[in-house]
Amino acid sequence: MDKLSNPYIPNDTDEIKQKLLEGIGIRSVEEVFVDIPKNVPLMKNFSLSKEKSEVEVRREVERILSKNITTKDYLSFLGGGVWNHYVPSVVDALATRSEFLTSYTPYQPEISQGILQSLFEYQSMIAELIEIDVVNSSMYDWASSLGEAARMATRVTHRSEIFVPHFISPNRLITLKSYTNPLGIRVRELNQPLHNGQINLEDLKEKVSSKTAAIYIENPSYLGFLIHNLKDLSEIAHECGSLFIVGVDPISLGILKPPGKYGADIVIGEGQPLGNYMNYGGPLLGIFACRNSPQLIRQLPGRIVGMTTTHDGTERGYCMVLQTREQHIRREKATSNICSNHALCAVRAAIYMALLGREGFRKLGEYLLAITQYAKKRLSMIDGLEISLLDNCHFKDFTLNFNGVKKRGIKINNELLKHGIMGGKSLEKDFPELGNTFLYSVTEMHTRTDIEVLVTSLKNIMEDLI
Repeated sequence: MDKLSNPYIPNDTDEIKQKLLEGIGIRSVEEVFVDIPKNVPLMKNFSLSKEKSEVEVRREVERILSKNITTKDYLSFLGGGVWNHYVPSVVDALATRSEFLTSYTPYQPEISQGILQSLFEYQSMIAELIEIDVVNSSMYDWASSLGEAARMATRVTHRSEIFVPHFISPNRLITLKSYTNPLGIRVRELNQPLHNGQINLEDLKEKVSSKTAAIYIENPSYLGFLIHNLKDLSEIAHECGSLFIVGVDPISLGILKPPGKYGADIVIGEGQPLGNYMNYGGPLLGIFACRNSPQLIRQLPGRIVGMTTTHDGTERGYCMVLQTREQHIRREKATSNICSNHALCAVRAAIYMALLGREGFRKLGEYLLAITQYAKKRLSMIDGLEISLLDNCHFKDFTLNFNGVKKRGIKINNELLKHGIMGGKSLEKDFPELGNTFLYSVTEMHTRTDIEVLVTSLKNIMEDLI
C-alpha cells in the first residue's frame, strides 16, 4: 500500500487523485474551492496544545460552554420561528431510547418496524391536527418545506410564479428564492397594509394570472397577527387554477381553524414547538402535507410511511410507500431528494402530541392567546412604546415599536440583558417601514409575573430615554 495513503479514506493515493482531477478538468484540489473568497480560508497551521486527558478536555469544554447564556439563565422573549416551549420529561425519556436514536433512516422495514410505526403515528396525528389527508415524515424545517412546496406547485400546475406575504420570515424567503431561482420561478409579494396586516384581496385579484402556480400565506403570520380572509384567499387561488399553500404553527391549531377547513391544497409549518427544544436554532422539524389527490401525492417530497398487514392478515406492519417518487429509485427524475430527514424530531413530536391530546392542545392554545394579549396590553401602557399592527389579534409573537425612544432598540436590548432579560428580535433591516421595531414572543413558559418583570424593567430603562 502507498505509504502516503490512508487506509480509511477511499481514492486517497496521488495517482487516483490525479485521475479524478483530470476527469473534471482541473489541475488541483484548490480549484474546486475558487468560489470561496481568498480572505476566508485559514492559510496557516493550527496552534494546538499538547494532548490532554479526558478530565482536562471536559473541564476546558465546560469552561467554554459556561460563557453561553440560555433561556434557563435569563427570561427570554425571543421568537420568530424558534420558540421556548415546555418539553415534558416523558418526551426526553422515550425519544432518547436507543431504538429511536440509532434508527437513522427506516429503509429496512424488516428491522425498522418501531421507527416506522412512530413515524406513521406522527403522520396520522399531524393529519388530524391540520385536517389534511397525506403527511410526509418529514422535512428539515419550515423554510425547506416552503421551498419544496413552491417547486411542487410549479410541477403540478406547469406555471412559473408564486405569491408570498410581505411580512414573511427573511430566512424562509431567502430559502424559498434559493430553491426557486434556478428554475426561473418568480416570487411575488402580497400587499399587506401596516394597520392590520390583512391581505389586500382586490390587489391580489388584479395580480393573479395564468402564470400563478400558488398563493402562499401564513397563519399566524411571522409577526404573530392572524389572517382573517382565509376562505377568500383560497377561492381566489382556485378560481385562477393555482394551488393554495398555508404555513402554520401547529400549536395554534388547538384554537384556530385547521387549514383543511378553508381549502388548503398544501400545508407546511414548523414542528419545533411539538416537543423539540430550541437547539440553538436547529435541528428543526419541517411539516409537509397535501390533499389526497394522486396528482399532488405523486409530486410530494419526502418519505411516506404506510400501514399494512402480513400476507395472512394476522399481524399489522409498516412500510415505506410510493417510493417511486424518491431519488434512490428514480435518480434525477425524482420529486423527492430527501436523503435524510429529521426523523427523531418527528418522533419527539409524535410523543408530545400523544401526551397533549385534543383537550391539551385546546387548553394550551387558549393560554397562549391569553398571555399574548395580556403582554400586548401591559406593554402598550408604557410611554414611548407602541404595539405595531394593533388592530389585529396576535398569537405568541407581536411587534413592539420604540420610535418614541431616543436610543435605538438594540441599545435597550443591551440594557435588558443587564436585567437578566433577552429582548425581541430587531426588524429594522427586514421591514424598515416598521421603524425601530422588535419582534417579541411569549409562550406557556411565561407567566403574568414574567410579563410584569419585563414591563418594570422597560419602564426603568426608558425613564431617561423619552
